[in-house]
Amino acid sequence: MAYLVGVEAAPAGQRFRRLLREGSIVRIPGAHNGLAAMQARHAGFSAVYLSGAAMSAQMGLPDLGVITLDDVCFFVRQVARASGLPVLVDGDTGYGEALNVMHMVRCFEEAGAAAVHIEDQSLPKKCGHLNDKKLVNARDMAAKIAAASRARTHLYLVARTDAVAQEGLAAAVARAKLYVEAGADAIFPEALTERAMFDAFAAALPGVPLLANMTEFGRTPHFTAAEFEAMGFRMVIWPVSSLRVAAKAQEELYRSIAATGGTREMLPRMQTREELYATLGYHAYEALDAGIVASVAP
Repeated sequence: MAYLVGVEAAPAGQRFRRLLREGSIVRIPGAHNGLAAMQARHAGFSAVYLSGAAMSAQMGLPDLGVITLDDVCFFVRQVARASGLPVLVDGDTGYGEALNVMHMVRCFEEAGAAAVHIEDQSLPKKCGHLNDKKLVNARDMAAKIAAASRARTHLYLVARTDAVAQEGLAAAVARAKLYVEAGADAIFPEALTERAMFDAFAAALPGVPLLANMTEFGRTPHFTAAEFEAMGFRMVIWPVSSLRVAAKAQEELYRSIAATGGTREMLPRMQTREELYATLGYHAYEALDAGIVASVAP
């Protein structure tokens, strides 16, 4: 019901900062649409993540910086409204240079975002776990961070660096320190390939909140939230996991219909009507309008 009633008055960025002050690592699962975000909240999560790769895939597009700022704001609005949770948004490269980044920050805040991360790749950008990424000059990236910091009113600002794969760990740390000086609240070192790298990053940036990316099928070994916390990280995302599971299930559904001519074989795999209505708060919506007769599921 967060969409219509019961929304917390505090700005989303302030609520995100509150989570970071609570002590344990903030676990932030990807939520590729409003329903997924509601399911994440019902499972007990306190924040969700919007992945550029997940948003692009939902639109039938590759994660190559193709989607627009307006496309992303559409997803931000639905996820923030549906769940009422603070939403960390993948801002790719900021959709341009300093003025474009400032415009992005204002648009994301208006859409309901709590936090954004901006990366130091050049266009056309790639998934952080792919090969041959191209980086912008560190000073140019710092200028974007400074512009974003100037434009925000509450948005939590995470600077992502993809420099480890191209320039090495020391260069990535140097970039991260420059980004913090420019106004970043936290650092997201992407595509680290072993535990020693995570430990070294945390040791080099004491007091700076760090975000870990636990994506599947990438370059980072599998670690749990507790393991990332032990390495000194304050946030962890599972960016595309919800979409991967949903897409696989849909693939199996369509194959089953094509093979059997019906959905009977898939019924045990489906969320029931009652379960969906419970997730959505369907009857609570009906109760808001006395003109709607309460529905009874067949």
